[in-house]
Amino acid sequence: MRGTALVYSSHNRGDHIHNDFIVQRALRGTDNKRILFLPISETVQNGSETERQDFSWGTFRWYFDFYEKHGLEYFPFYWRSTLRREDVDKLWYELANAEVVILGGGHSVTGLRRYKELGARFADGEWGKFGRLLHERQRQGKLTVGFSAGADQLCETLFRESYDVGGDNSGFGLVRNVMCTLHHDPSRDSDLAHAARRNPHFMIFGLPNDAGLLVDQGVLPSGLWWQVIRFVIDKSWPIESDYWHIRTRRGAKIDHFGKDGNHWGFGEGDYMVRIQSPDNRLQEAWMIVGGEVVHYGTRQPSRYRSISEILADH
Repeated sequence: MRGTALVYSSHNRGDHIHNDFIVQRALRGTDNKRILFLPISETVQNGSETERQDFSWGTFRWYFDFYEKHGLEYFPFYWRSTLRREDVDKLWYELANAEVVILGGGHSVTGLRRYKELGARFADGEWGKFGRLLHERQRQGKLTVGFSAGADQLCETLFRESYDVGGDNSGFGLVRNVMCTLHHDPSRDSDLAHAARRNPHFMIFGLPNDAGLLVDQGVLPSGLWWQVIRFVIDKSWPIESDYWHIRTRRGAKIDHFGKDGNHWGFGEGDYMVRIQSPDNRLQEAWMIVGGEVVHYGTRQPSRYRSISEILADH
């Protein structure tokens, strides 16, 4: 599975997620080997618009430095209130062309507003330009990554929508009909269950440190939406003193609650396959756990034997 969206939560830069799925994807690029990092969701600190953004970039830059000798190119784009059209034109170019784009952490609402306002201010009032370019990336097979707040933003809806707090909570939808919590622990399981009841056509996931969802999706010739989710568990971070912050090192899986309240824990290399109608009236899903295909609704073994069989039959 190649994947066009990766949403994840992590304590630091574990190799399985950051090397295997992000850096190597960029290095295998046919057009370029560039990673664009966007710390735009970081908030103002000590009166500085860039202090938190610079710190956030530093938590990734040190890791990418190891790969410069292999031809990796990596650079950030900072949000500033003084941005000019020519600055944002460069962003549009890299957003369209970089092999990998990472939406970084910070505050989900702050970043989402800024991403959308860039189009309103610098693209003739097109509030949706940033999201449109992300979907063009997906159609071209390029990888867009969401870390922490960025993961929240790449989903269909910010998780805060489940609390009915109002405001613009519409995410970019590169992970269609999915919401997730980040840096998840069992104390938030009730939040997952609540969100699943409120949003029966969504899949709701709790992503602990260090774990993520690698996703690809699109439209079948039948007009139905397809989505394949690979569950990623990263246990590669080597510093034992940090293990308290890394729940996957203590056996945590990716938590999921269905609309019926059923709970499931997904591990490394498990999959979910979804088939949905555009109006969401048709909802079918299968899980592949330990190589066995199980129907999501019945929890019974399926007649299908592979992801390709499921997609071909719809």
